[in-house]
Amino acid sequence: MIIISRKLQIRFLLGFILTLLFFTPCLSQQQEAARYPTRAITFIVPFSPGGSTDLAVRLIAKEAERYLGQPVVVVNKPGGGGSVGVSAVVVAKPDGYTIGQSPGGAPLFIMPFLEKLPYDPVKDIKYIMQFVELNFPILVKGDAPFKNLKELVDYGRQNPGKLIYGTNAPNSISNLIVEQIAKKEKIQTKHIPFKSSPEYQAALLGGHILFALGDFNYSLVDSGQLKLLAFASEKRSAVYPQIPTLKDLGYDIPCPVFLSIMAPKGTPDDIVRKLEDAFGQAMRQPAFINGMKDLRLTINYRNSKELTEYVAHNYDAFAKLLKELGLI
Repeated sequence: MIIISRKLQIRFLLGFILTLLFFTPCLSQQQEAARYPTRAITFIVPFSPGGSTDLAVRLIAKEAERYLGQPVVVVNKPGGGGSVGVSAVVVAKPDGYTIGQSPGGAPLFIMPFLEKLPYDPVKDIKYIMQFVELNFPILVKGDAPFKNLKELVDYGRQNPGKLIYGTNAPNSISNLIVEQIAKKEKIQTKHIPFKSSPEYQAALLGGHILFALGDFNYSLVDSGQLKLLAFASEKRSAVYPQIPTLKDLGYDIPCPVFLSIMAPKGTPDDIVRKLEDAFGQAMRQPAFINGMKDLRLTINYRNSKELTEYVAHNYDAFAKLLKELGLI
């Protein structure tokens, strides 16, 4: 008969308790991920309500509810050019109950280099999926003599100092895209930043600027008051397929203007897969597809892995660009 000393019994007991303490949180997290979701999910939009970004998110969130089995509550947190909403997602508990819309553009690829922000867009965000490509065209007045971007560039080459253009902010994606075109073509441009797209469209219609790049009012294009020359996007617009992209015209310029879904770093992979699957199915629903047609947005899907790689690639590209421009 083996007799175990009391001291050894205590050691075994302590070891057993420590093992339980170590593995219980892991088991709890796995069980929680398996049951997910058991309550409403908060979906943060880093812009004001009513815009095309907000409406697109609300459409896909509504369709995703049927696959998640829980409400998806959209909450707007505008400010800081989008960085306030991104920050709110980054600092949230990584349990899948707070997700957000990650805005391709300045909050991910420019502002982190120019400002002190509470997040690194590559290290601190879990990317779930991309669902839309935004329409960011180069715009001119409807009666402008330019039929295409080449004619605009040729005009700038022959008339130094007259290529005056507008965007919605200095050091924005739109601003940097134009500067890259100007650098490649060796032409001079003058940038006038505006507070919003309606302001630079009014300036364009009034003849105060020659062209603009960014969001636009579709009715002004439909009525012939504004004309599209090219899209600064990865994919041709579903609404204006006849208009080329900058890539089609030979410009190897990063144009990361998209809508996607993100979660805090540390969100379990099982939960990310459930979210990716639910929102991926939501994209294929007629209500979402028709809604994007109404908003004139181009559906463009990237899964979690593809989007993560795409963000990292563009982050590096803009780091290089900002250094070349002397901004960092």
